[in-house]
Amino acid sequence: MSLITLSPAVADAIENGRPVVALESTIITHGMPWPQNLDIARRIEATVRENGAEPATIAVINGTLHVGLEDAQIEALAKAERVAKLSRADLAVCMAEGRTGATTVAATMIAAAMAGIEVFATGGIGGVHRGADKSFDVSADLQELGYSPVTVVAAGPKAILDLPKTLEVLETGGVPVVAFGQDMLPAFWSRSSGLRAPLRMDDPAAIARAHRMRRRLGLPGGQLVANPIPEEAEIPRAEMTPVITRAMQDAEAHGIFGKDLTPYLLQRIYELTEGRSLDANVALVLHNAALGARIAAELVKLPTE
Repeated sequence: MSLITLSPAVADAIENGRPVVALESTIITHGMPWPQNLDIARRIEATVRENGAEPATIAVINGTLHVGLEDAQIEALAKAERVAKLSRADLAVCMAEGRTGATTVAATMIAAAMAGIEVFATGGIGGVHRGADKSFDVSADLQELGYSPVTVVAAGPKAILDLPKTLEVLETGGVPVVAFGQDMLPAFWSRSSGLRAPLRMDDPAAIARAHRMRRRLGLPGGQLVANPIPEEAEIPRAEMTPVITRAMQDAEAHGIFGKDLTPYLLQRIYELTEGRSLDANVALVLHNAALGARIAAELVKLPTE
């Protein structure tokens, strides 16, 4: 019995060697309010299709791991309440108990790899939280990038993180961190974090060749492609830094930490930027979906061995 259920469109694309891009579902259930979440989910899928690939939004529904959702399933998720947020640690429990859950970066990578999907487009990845030397709060996303053979296209690590330490952990895990089209590592809402990226590539075909070469070498894990937010949509680092600092101070004052920290910070930053952070988030996710589709289109041209 298969552990995953492919949508007809995704199954057909995989069987016929057409490009597929995995998409997470937490952006639907935890990232935005109804009905904006449904609209954005549909726009992301449409962007993937417009750039020549088949979208495969991933979620657990009533205990079944779905790779590719029908529109009615996406709408039901967008309206659902108390949906679990799934990472590597709780994916199996959710499935075993027959519950419904949305996949984070780590869980989406696991499901994509199981289905044979090599590219995943998202907003930003998790990483080492500020103050991790005391809290030990490090996202499972970093470890998953060292395990699952998936190229992840994101606008860099989320800017609320300790970015230098995040880069160090990725390096230790043997994960290539590739800035697309620039030398500096992007930081989610901002095109530059002020840190130089370890690697740079300017061509989706080159990224696809590097992905395939890792497989040929027998290297585990994937690649992180850090795709800077479009210039017209960015909030510059000089403007974001004091906003993030204020949000972190507010979280500490309210005793918010652990799994509650990131949602709180993103909501507080939304309030402090009067909604601009959410507009930027939408722009960067769509931008990443387009690049992910272009990389996936190049990958299907290459031999698998």
